[in-house]
Amino acid sequence: MWTDFIRKHAQKEPDRTALIIADENCRKLSYADLDREASRWAAYFHSRGLTRGDRVALLATNRLEHLSMFFGCAKLGLIFVPLNFRLGPREIEEQLARLDTSLFFGSGPCELQGDHPYTDLEQFTLPEDTDYPEVEVSMDDCLLMLFTSGSTGIPKGVMLHAGMLLWNMINTALDWGMYADDVSMIQMPLFHTGGWNVTCLPLLRLGGALVMTDKFDAAQTLSLIREQRVTFYFAVPTMFRMMWECDDFKTSDLDSIRFCISGGAPCPISLIKAWQERGILLKQGFGLTEVGPNCFAMPDRSAVDRPDSVGRPAVHSHVKLIDEDGNTVPAGEVGELCLKGPHVTQGYWRMEETFAKVFHHGYFHTGDLMRADEDGFHYVVGRKKNMYISGGENVFPGEVVRQMVQHPGIMDALVVAVPDEKWGEVGYAFFQGDPDLDLDQLREFLNDRLSRYKHPHHLQRLDNFPLLANNKVDVQTLKKEALEATGG
Repeated sequence: MWTDFIRKHAQKEPDRTALIIADENCRKLSYADLDREASRWAAYFHSRGLTRGDRVALLATNRLEHLSMFFGCAKLGLIFVPLNFRLGPREIEEQLARLDTSLFFGSGPCELQGDHPYTDLEQFTLPEDTDYPEVEVSMDDCLLMLFTSGSTGIPKGVMLHAGMLLWNMINTALDWGMYADDVSMIQMPLFHTGGWNVTCLPLLRLGGALVMTDKFDAAQTLSLIREQRVTFYFAVPTMFRMMWECDDFKTSDLDSIRFCISGGAPCPISLIKAWQERGILLKQGFGLTEVGPNCFAMPDRSAVDRPDSVGRPAVHSHVKLIDEDGNTVPAGEVGELCLKGPHVTQGYWRMEETFAKVFHHGYFHTGDLMRADEDGFHYVVGRKKNMYISGGENVFPGEVVRQMVQHPGIMDALVVAVPDEKWGEVGYAFFQGDPDLDLDQLREFLNDRLSRYKHPHHLQRLDNFPLLANNKVDVQTLKKEALEATGG
């Protein structure tokens, strides 16, 4: 079956490196090693009576068991659920209750109060048995479940079925130009689609090698890129900025890298240019947990000329931008991004009505706002729900941020809406950069770039943005701070 590609690589080239775990021992696993670990887990799950569709949860930072348990689950048609280790106990208990898990693993003592079938991996020895019954996994079988962050409500369990995973791998390899000899890294947390589906699974399917760390450290990352000869690298903008700020950035040997991909949030143009000046092609990607996530691709030859674009739609991805009435908008106008294709999720776990609100006629309505130019290149404007109305005019924070980061004194920025007696709502801008930059200077800079009603009315500099576990900016914390500052 196609899902068992680790075994096929193990049979073809058993000694080929699959995974390098960058801890103090720097353990290296071949494809034969990884397949054996997966088979041991499959045998163990079978011995515990688990059958197709049962859920296996893991609560831990990045470690070998994420991959070995996932591929072990895939052999039997089980659903692997990596949980967010940054959540509070009540949040985790709520997710476990919704999942009705058969087995629950973690690292260290369990502090949860509920009656959950917990196993501490630090005190557990996996049996050596590798025998399990062959199970024919269909394209419709859910194999992986990832919970959304829940920033706008109850976290949703996104069901990633076998066909969805496969077509994301195909899209990624085709449009990004990935090869079996490539080496990449897993540093995004493996409860996040960025950990699994941006580089990890697509590259393993090709037979490439992955370097895994349990957390992100900028200096260590630069060293690993040099030592392991990493050929392409994915991270969120905050991680690229932290690496750029390292003393070793200008002197590290990074010649092995063909390109870098930034995703998860808009990447400041100044940061992209800083990496390009270092001789490294850094381009933006875009996606959501529910749609792959790799559904756009930027050709290398266009990345320098269009640094603010996420590229054109992937080969097997159908894209349309629509207005409030469902009509496709012309080039240059803003519309909601809708995606259709075999890379779209089947739905949300036990939340059918919620999924039905965003899935119509085969299209997943993302809630993201974009515009496309005459050449088909797409540009992120913001989130539909984040749009605010100032003086009767629609304002998209993402559009404002994209122009703010063009300022030479701004490294990164974020805009939220706050109430205003005169205009209804106005923008409150946070930024990292020049401490001497004030609001009047910023608005003067924006005069030729944005209509006046889009200009922020408040400006606050921060040394660092608060971050979530996936290294994205914690927008809700900044929103709260802006409201408190303005009495909203």
